Amino acid sequence: MAEQHSPLRRSSSTEPSDAGGVRSVQRAMEILSLLTETQPSVTIREIVDRTGLAKTTVIRLVQTLEQNGLLWATSRGYTAGPGLWRWAHLAQRSWEVPPETRQLMRDLAAAHRETVNLYMTRDVNRVCVAQEESPQALRHVVRVGDELPMWAGASSKVLLHDAGPAMLVRIATNSPWGDGHADTLREWAREATANGYATSAGEREPGLSAVAVPVTGRSVSVVAALCLSGPTLRFTPERVAEFIPALQEAAARMSEKGFDHPLAG
Repeated sequence: MAEQHSPLRRSSSTEPSDAGGVRSVQRAMEILSLLTETQPSVTIREIVDRTGLAKTTVIRLVQTLEQNGLLWATSRGYTAGPGLWRWAHLAQRSWEVPPETRQLMRDLAAAHRETVNLYMTRDVNRVCVAQEESPQALRHVVRVGDELPMWAGASSKVLLHDAGPAMLVRIATNSPWGDGHADTLREWAREATANGYATSAGEREPGLSAVAVPVTGRSVSVVAALCLSGPTLRFTPERVAEFIPALQEAAARMSEKGFDHPLAG
């Protein structure tokens, strides 16, 4: 009996400490998230103003992040530390798509002059794992690592291939249309599976269109969506008709050896 009850006692006594630890981690991540391409460094004052945390708390967290190499003190403030670079290098090597896949995406972007993205599923979202930008000035661009909702878009329709009723409801709940949107998602997924591709026009962003096809993994199930996207005014029926076979050919070549990526497993 003592062995059965002891975990309950440990959980009760450590819960406040655990909660405090989680809160500290969340605050540290909030500080790191202030660093962007347009703001590569932040001062203590800027951190205090933008997070609302007490200055003493900010100083303590910044010192801890600096000691662990996640922040680096400069004359302009704190910037990303070498520890982040080490992790970023590891993440890049772990998450980078195969060279053949990258070349196929480059070829598509060059031939059709629209942005090429590769999306994979992460719970109720889709994640951009690779991108080749359109060479045109007016183009659609997302950042690698960005998570987008699954309740609309050509890529989502393809990725919903194996989604069950519960998942469709979860996705629909977060959509502008509520739970009832699950029926539409189910129909979109059915059509994408039957056709071997999916299209969208202004579903998530006005003026944005896309065409997507499935990429299969080692289990021959749909693990990714290969997509061409850009301004709706350029996605005429004639061009969409050209995009589909080109995307399908590239996706087939990606799938030949079983597309492999951490999110696929």
